[in-house]
Amino acid sequence: MARRRAVVTGGSSGIGRATAVLLARQDHDIAIGYRSDVDGANRTKALVEDEGGKAVTFRLDHAEPEQAARAVDRAVTDLGGVDVFVNNAGVNHRGKFLDESLADWQRLLAVDLTGPFACAQAVARRMVEQGTGGRIVNVTSVHELIPIDGGSAYCAAKGGLLMLTRVMALELAEHGITVNAVAPGETATPMNGVPEHVDAAAIDRPMIPVGRPGRAEEVAALIAHLASDAAAYITGSTLHIDGGLALMGAIPNQAYAGRI
Repeated sequence: MARRRAVVTGGSSGIGRATAVLLARQDHDIAIGYRSDVDGANRTKALVEDEGGKAVTFRLDHAEPEQAARAVDRAVTDLGGVDVFVNNAGVNHRGKFLDESLADWQRLLAVDLTGPFACAQAVARRMVEQGTGGRIVNVTSVHELIPIDGGSAYCAAKGGLLMLTRVMALELAEHGITVNAVAPGETATPMNGVPEHVDAAAIDRPMIPVGRPGRAEEVAALIAHLASDAAAYITGSTLHIDGGLALMGAIPNQAYAGRI
């Protein structure tokens, strides 16, 4: 069987890296998007190749959405087409509503909402041209629905990505393209200050019902399922993978030490 082709943004570490490696293990060739960590992207590339997959890397910056969309489009060409798009790249930011600057608000929405929109649109257009359907998975956050103290811009962006996912699913279904969101809670990744060698089980999180953060590999497994043939009848859904954090309701900063 021919290998499938997947584009993964934010692939230089954490959830993106774990997803790229798992998809390669499941017979995908991978285009690995990164913003600045070229060494991390090359490390992911080597891990993908160890799994027998073809791998290419490409740079994109969601703060420049048009540039990011062009970069993704070129990556699809380099890969020879696209069957799966994992819209994972983003940033985390906290700022009190009364103190948030307009510049920080606009940058956060560009990186976590407008950039992902532009990239998903570019990929979806290529999938429609191919005429063979596809899978798009947007990585949001438990805070797409659950407010957090200091999260006005972040929650607004992730909530917007949730609704974008649903509209995309509605409009792209006729083309055989499913669109779903994966909403992690706190995940033990370098972006959240956890070195790669530290396992999530070693981190105490009493505010999370299961008592620890998630592992990048656990989130990747859910993404890979949504990218598979087994998930062909799932579209327009958000699947939370948060250790039960969403059960706790709104989260004040003083009660929650983690970052999501």
